[in-house]
Amino acid sequence: MQSSINYIGIDISKPFFDVALPNGQAYTYYKFDTSQDGFEALLKVLPQNSVVVMEASGPYYMKLAAYLTQQGIGVSVVNPLVIRRFCQMRMSRAKTDKKDAKMIAEYGQMEKPALWQPPQKYVVALQQMQALLDNLHKEHTALSNQHEGFSSSGMLGTKLEQIIEQELKHKQELIDKLTKQMEELAKKHYGSMLADLETIPGLGRKTSILLIVLSGGFNRFSNYRKLSSYIGLSPRIFESGTSVKGKARITKMGMSRIRAMLYVCAWSAKRYNKACREL
Repeated sequence: MQSSINYIGIDISKPFFDVALPNGQAYTYYKFDTSQDGFEALLKVLPQNSVVVMEASGPYYMKLAAYLTQQGIGVSVVNPLVIRRFCQMRMSRAKTDKKDAKMIAEYGQMEKPALWQPPQKYVVALQQMQALLDNLHKEHTALSNQHEGFSSSGMLGTKLEQIIEQELKHKQELIDKLTKQMEELAKKHYGSMLADLETIPGLGRKTSILLIVLSGGFNRFSNYRKLSSYIGLSPRIFESGTSVKGKARITKMGMSRIRAMLYVCAWSAKRYNKACREL
C-alpha cells in the first residue's frame, strides 16, 4: 500500500526560508539560510514521500527548487496570487513567514498541485534576456521623454544635451545587441517554431520570440486556454442574476507587454490575415 504524501510548505526570501512540516494535527517549523548549507540542512529533516510546495517568489525559489529536484524530491511551484487567494478564503489574518509556510503546506495538501520541472538553461537565458530588454526599453523611453521635456523648455544646456544623447545612444546599442542575441538563441533552439510563427500574417519577429519565451516553447501550457489566461487575454464575464449584465472584458492579469505587442499585431492582422479580418 502506497504511503501518503507529506506536503511541505516553504516561504522563501533572499536571506532565508521558513519551512512548515506536518506533524500529526500540528506543524514543526524550521528556518534555514538560502544557501547550499541551508539546502542540505533542509534535506536532513524532510520525511519520506515529501513534496515541497513553494511560491514562485521572484528568482529566489529557482535555486532551491532545482536542488531538491536533483535530489529526487518532488517540488510544486505555485503562483503567489493563488496562495494569497487561498489565505483569504481561509480568512487568515496573520502575516508572518511561519504562517505563510503553513498556509502553503495546507494548500499543497488540499489542492495537490502538479510537480515542477526545471526549465532548460537556454529557456532561462531567454527569459532573463527578455526581462533585461524590457527594463532597457523602459529606461530608454523615460530618458527620451525627459530629453524632449528639457528641449521644450528652451533652457537645455549643450553639455547636458550631449550627455543625454550619449546615454540614449548607449542604451539603444545595448537594446540592439541584446535583441540580436535573443534572435540567435531563439533560432538555435526554436528555429522551425519561430519560422512557423512568422508565417502568421500580422505576427512579427519580436512578438514571435516573446511568445516562445513566455510559453517555454509552447511546452509550459497544455492548451491555448491556459496560455490565453496567463497572458491576460481571456474574457471575464460580469453578470449576476437578472439585473447585472456588464460588458465582458479581458482579465488583464498577465504580462502587459505581450498584450501591448499583440494589440499592435492585431492592426496588421486585421488588414492582411483573412481569418482575423472576417472575425
